[in-house]
Parts: sequence; structure tokens; C-alpha cells
Amino acid sequence: MRKRPIRLLVSLAAAAVAMTVGIGVTLANAAGTVTATFATESAWETGFGGKYTITNGSAASVTWTLKFDLPTGTTVGSFWDADITSAAITGGTRYTAVGKSWNGTLAAGASTSFGFNGAGTGRPGNCTINGASCSTGASPSPSATTASPTASPSASASPSVSPTASPSVSPTASPTNPTPGKRLVGYLPNWAQYGRNYHVKNIATSGSASKLTHILYAFANISGGRCVLTETYNDYDRAYTADQSVDGVADTWDQPLRGNFNQLLKLKAQYPQIKVLLSIGGWTYSPNFAQAAANPAAFADSCYTLAEDPRWAGVFDGLDIDWEYPNACGISCDTSGFSSFKTVMQALRARVGANYLLTAAITADGSNGGKIDAADYGGAAQYVDWYMPMSYDYFGAFSAQGPTAPHSPLTCYAGIPTAGFCTEAAITKLKAKGVPASKLLLGIGFYGRGWTGVTQSAPGGTATGPATGIEPGVQDYKVLKTQCPATGTVGGTAYAYCGNNWWSYDTPATIAGKTTWAKSQSLGGAFFWELSGDTTNGELITAVSNGLK
Repeated sequence: MRKRPIRLLVSLAAAAVAMTVGIGVTLANAAGTVTATFATESAWETGFGGKYTITNGSAASVTWTLKFDLPTGTTVGSFWDADITSAAITGGTRYTAVGKSWNGTLAAGASTSFGFNGAGTGRPGNCTINGASCSTGASPSPSATTASPTASPSASASPSVSPTASPSVSPTASPTNPTPGKRLVGYLPNWAQYGRNYHVKNIATSGSASKLTHILYAFANISGGRCVLTETYNDYDRAYTADQSVDGVADTWDQPLRGNFNQLLKLKAQYPQIKVLLSIGGWTYSPNFAQAAANPAAFADSCYTLAEDPRWAGVFDGLDIDWEYPNACGISCDTSGFSSFKTVMQALRARVGANYLLTAAITADGSNGGKIDAADYGGAAQYVDWYMPMSYDYFGAFSAQGPTAPHSPLTCYAGIPTAGFCTEAAITKLKAKGVPASKLLLGIGFYGRGWTGVTQSAPGGTATGPATGIEPGVQDYKVLKTQCPATGTVGGTAYAYCGNNWWSYDTPATIAGKTTWAKSQSLGGAFFWELSGDTTNGELITAVSNGLK
């Protein structure tokens, strides 16, 4: 049974044109210097999103302070992974950036980055790092280490949150992704091995493994404010025969680790580009986040400790938070407050350190006063590697009489039942709150939602209830593509009318359109729910992968 009726989001923004502006050259091989480069990651008519990357090319650790100028008429708005202060100068403003507790001191050879959104048409200039030109670099010296990475109160975690990471996690380099814009992230449910008979090996045999960059293993639950596993038999106990195993080697009765965790280790050995995150929450378990919000530090510690349990060491590379929805209503109504999500994400980042992945699947409700407005997603963005706005499940037979509408519309087309319930509206709203485009992923459903008792093929018809599927009103793409082929498109998503059933779902053709749009918005990639809905030869993931190139 699906434990998460996938709910909401991904958006639009003013047309973003990616460009890179060199503020010096990173001198990774220039021994004895600390350098910095600037890149414009997205741009629009009235502003831009940019990132500085600092590299310690010296043989000693160094604490960094970076300064840059912006001309009159251009200012820094939101920023992340650094604390930024400003002072007026002739012709503009001088900005000073100091690292956070987790990235303010760089080990020898390490790099980190921070970003900000700028308002205006200017770009940074006159960059210095520890008093020297960003391009030629500064040598480490006593004066270079006097700037505290926690110079302002906001730079440090709450005293109740331990900033100490595991010894295996370096807190001196910021979260980075080698190929921003190319993240391809898929969910693997930990119950799919039952009735759906989908196993880790299927990720390889379908061709999906060669295309994925990240797998979200869903879901862990929250009990008493602590993270706990929910399907321990599938997780680490199920014995796989040789023909079921990723590498063709059968499990033995006395081996210390079996199940999905062992199979994921084997998959990662064959496809080393794949990172795996433990996903916590989901639709069914989200009410328990209220307990997490009551003691974020204890919650963060429990989740990291669970993911890094020595019994399955090496399986997980990060944590994913699926809270549906902070300070808003989902399966129940959360009343933890506007700042609760930011507080929880801050505690998690403080606990896991800088090199551990931390992501969140969030609402895609782009309506005015809707779920995006209910929580501080903009403020929390500094702590996450990326957000996954759930831009699906906008409409479906949970409204049994209709009107029929695509469950994952890219655009808010004329006649859409609810204003703001589309990908472009959600992305636009999140960008306006200061979330960088590179930290937003396009959401795609590998399934459809449908009604029965429908008498018209065009969207907007009435119905008598949910169509028959793997659960009422839900069916996999691999079934729908032949059972009820697409007959039209609306809002950038396909729909299908067959008999008296009406379905909406994405196809390779609509995915091509959506990924083209995502690239035009400089988004950080795409994600989907979930792997078992695709065909045995990975038809949809292939379309996503090709579309992101």
C-alpha cells in the first residue's frame, strides 16, 4: 500500500539565463594560497542568484573572510552558508562574508561555498579573500585566522544543538554537488518488495541505476521524537537468493547484513555515482514531526545515529525530510509554528556536518496564503542541499466527483480548478522567498490519478468516484500507457479518456517538455515518485535523464 499520496509542487520564475562570471581563477594547484571564484547561477530581469567558491590551496587549515563590492542600485537580498554584513562605499556597497560554524574553517585542500540572491543588474567586483585578491590568493597567516566563523549570533547553532559531527564527517567543507542541474533523484519505498515485487536489483536491470544520482529510501518514522525504521525485515533481514541479488550472490544465514541495505551497498559498488539518503516521514508519518519540532536537537541526533548505525555502515550518504506539512494541514493539521521547519533543519545540519547530504521534500502549493507561505522555507534553504517541491497530487479522485484535472500540471492553465496549484506557481513563489533555483528540483510522478463515471474527454468533467488501480484512483504509468493511452495534454501533462475513465499522467513526451522548462529556470535537476511505477526498461527515467542533458 502506498504510504504517501504524493502531494504537491515545483515552479516557474522569470526566465533564468545561466552564466558564469570569473572573479579570478581557482588555484587548486597554487600551493600556499587561498582563492575564490564567483559564478552567476541564475539571472532574471531584476536580479540574479550567485555563488562564491573558496578553495584552500595551502597546506594548513585557514579561517576565511571574503569581501566584495556591488555597484549602486544592486544589493544582496537573501543569503546562505555564510553571514553577510554591508557598509556603504563610494559608488556602491562593500559586503563582508564570514563562514558558518560548519564551513568557516577550511582544512588544507578543502573547498566551500556560499550563495546569495542579488537585486539589480550589477555583479560583484573587487573581491578579496583574507585581505588579498581572490584571483591571486592569500597565504595563511595569523591574521587570516582571526575572523570567527560565528561572528554574529545567527551564525551559530542554538546552545541546545550540538554542532559536533561524527569523526567520519568533516565539518570544514560545505555541501556541494559535482553536477548541479543534473541531479536525478528517485524514491525507493521500503514496502515495494511485498505486493509490488520490486527490489533493488530491478533498479539495475531496468537501466535506472546508470541514470540515477541519488536514491531516497522511504520511509523512516518518528516515535517519541526519535527516528525509527519501519520495515526492518525488508531493511536488513530479508534473505536474497542469487537470482534476486544485485551481484548474483545469494545471502547466507549467518551474514551480518541482508535485505535492502545490503543490496543497496552492492548497487553502490557497481554504480559509484549513486548516493543514498534515508527519507523520514512521508504522508502517513508526517503527524509525528510535531514531536521532532519539540526537541530538534534530540531528533537530529537520533536520525543521524540511525542512518550511521555500524550494522549498515556505508549505506546512507544523507537524510531527507518529508514533512507534509509544517504549520499546515495534511493527513492532520500541524500547529508547530512558522519557524519550526527552519529550526528542525538547522538542528539537522548542525548535527550531520557539512559533507552529509540534507534534503527536504516540501509542499508545491503555489496559491496565495497556501502551504508554502505557512513555513519558513526561505530561511531554512541555507541548511539544505536541495528542496524537492512535490509538484504532483494537486488534483485527483480524493475529490470523488471531480472536476477532472491533471494531477501534476506544469502550468496553471485557463480553467484550472485551484489557482496556484501548478509547478510554475510553486517554483516562482519559492524563488521569491529567496530559495536559489539551483536548490530546487522538478517533481514528476511515475503514476497517474483517475476518475470513473466521466462523460467527457476534456478536462473539467464530473465523475462518480475513483477509477480502479493499485489503490483507488491511482495506477502506475507502466500499466496506464497501454491500458488507457493518452488522448490529449493540458497544463503540460497528458490525460487519457477511455471508456468512462479519465486519467492524467506524465509520458516521455510531457517529461521532455517539463525538463526543458526546468533547464530554462536553472533548476537543480529532477526527482520522481517512485521507481516501481516505471516500465521494466526504465522508459520514464530515460526521458528524465535525456531531458536534463
